[in-house]
Amino acid sequence: MKLFRGRAGMSRDELGDRLGYSGYTVASVEQGRRVPQQEFVEQADELLGANGVLRAGIPFLLEARFPSWFVDFALLEADAVSMHSYENHVLPGLLQTEAYARAVHAGYCPTLDDEQVEQRVTARLSRQAVLERKPTPTLGFVIEETVLRRPIGGAAVLQEQLRRLLDCQRMRHVTVQIMPLNRQTHSGLNGPMVLLETPERKNLVYIEAQSGSFVISDREEVSALTQRYGMLRAQALTPEESVRFVEQLAGEL
Repeated sequence: MKLFRGRAGMSRDELGDRLGYSGYTVASVEQGRRVPQQEFVEQADELLGANGVLRAGIPFLLEARFPSWFVDFALLEADAVSMHSYENHVLPGLLQTEAYARAVHAGYCPTLDDEQVEQRVTARLSRQAVLERKPTPTLGFVIEETVLRRPIGGAAVLQEQLRRLLDCQRMRHVTVQIMPLNRQTHSGLNGPMVLLETPERKNLVYIEAQSGSFVISDREEVSALTQRYGMLRAQALTPEESVRFVEQLAGEL
């Protein structure tokens, strides 16, 4: 991009102004410290007269934006017909606010630098385009009550996050169910998972661990985990009860 900017006779600040970003952001992209959004690349290609050269790199942005172990799932998620997630640590990435996502990444150990945090936050928020995608996917979430009570980022961040969750619960293609602490029987103690259906009607399960992840395609394993998720839904609050529960929690902050 620096080459085409030089040919166009633009400074970083000038290009940034026309793109709606700061000159510092332009410098970060040129120097490889920040992975740009697709829209940034498309606009820069047009403004700098790059004739598609910059656009040609767009397919590689996904691989650069996410950790290598997450790329396969990110590709599947973007095109999924349906996804059903169980989470017991943090809010699912598709439902997170910017402030909540930033607090999550700021707490990583080993510590991420500011550029890495912002890159991860940008990547996480970009995934949320699936919520507005056409054709509309079917999305379901079972979330532990403890997740909603953990004040990641502080009370103000959590309250904003709960309001965001309520907005998502009002989407007709999104179902959110809360698993209350008082359940004496629980089928999800082995940890979080995401059940996913591809456009080819193939069913997969994504499992994420401390430093990696894997996708399960074996039919017997997928069937067993699908049954487990079904039991989790039966044990959790109904969608209507879950809305009232989240409203109550938000009101307590």
